[in-house]
Amino acid sequence: MYLGPSELILNADGSIYHLNLFPEDIASTIITVGDPDRVSDVSKYFDTIELRKEKREFKTHTGTLNGKRLSVISTGIGTDNIDIVLNELDALVNIDFNTRSVKTNRVELDIIRIGTSGAIQKDIDVDSFLISEYAMGFDGLLHFYESDHIQYPKIAEAFTTQTQWHTQKSVPYVVKCDENLATQLSSNRIRYGLTATNIGFYGPQGRVLRLTTSDSHLNQKLMDFRYEKHQITNLEMETSGIYGLSRLLKHRAISMNCILANRATGLFSEHPEKSINALIQYTLDKLTNHKFK
Repeated sequence: MYLGPSELILNADGSIYHLNLFPEDIASTIITVGDPDRVSDVSKYFDTIELRKEKREFKTHTGTLNGKRLSVISTGIGTDNIDIVLNELDALVNIDFNTRSVKTNRVELDIIRIGTSGAIQKDIDVDSFLISEYAMGFDGLLHFYESDHIQYPKIAEAFTTQTQWHTQKSVPYVVKCDENLATQLSSNRIRYGLTATNIGFYGPQGRVLRLTTSDSHLNQKLMDFRYEKHQITNLEMETSGIYGLSRLLKHRAISMNCILANRATGLFSEHPEKSINALIQYTLDKLTNHKFK
């Protein structure tokens, strides 16, 4: 199938439209971060950096650590940006830009999110690390794709029933991480959880400044939700999109969360940058067998 110019959009130099990258610019292992400034916080540990590119909020560094080629790319905040980043990363490895057609031999990427998050259960410590085993999306992104086969509808249905989810809100969906990556990146200092991906930072996460939220009990409902062994552990804004699109595109994805706040106890990290840096080192160690001092 030929992909026309309005579908596969390329820049004048032939690079992919938003990310401004060529296929050779990225590694098969890609770390995503929300903040463009955090790209260098990851790549400063690389032994070599072969590429630095930046366009809008999308900054990319590619290099090597302990002989393994890695790329780190900033996505910005939210699953709307994840839709751009995941589709364009896949296009870079699985679409021939010259013929504008899908390649016969599919390439699988490893996509590892390193991000910050807020816990909503009292027993989750600030400055701890959490792997999102499942992600529940409140953003609606996955409903724009044929995705029923990768979802876990029983968890979502139990949630909408228990919380009396308003019909004017997007229907929640649940997706799972890649189990092989989870095994590779787990240890006795990592907790597994069910992460809620919110559509915004303030009202959608129950924060009130000058606007009144439509459900003043939302966060309590999230805290109280139970389905079999599952409870919602933390809130952030990208994981469900990363998991959903990675599953659909047949890439492997995992979300590593640094818990900077606990909404149930009201605590916030006293040294957030130190904690985030510790998660970066931990993740790079697991990916490359590099031992940090």
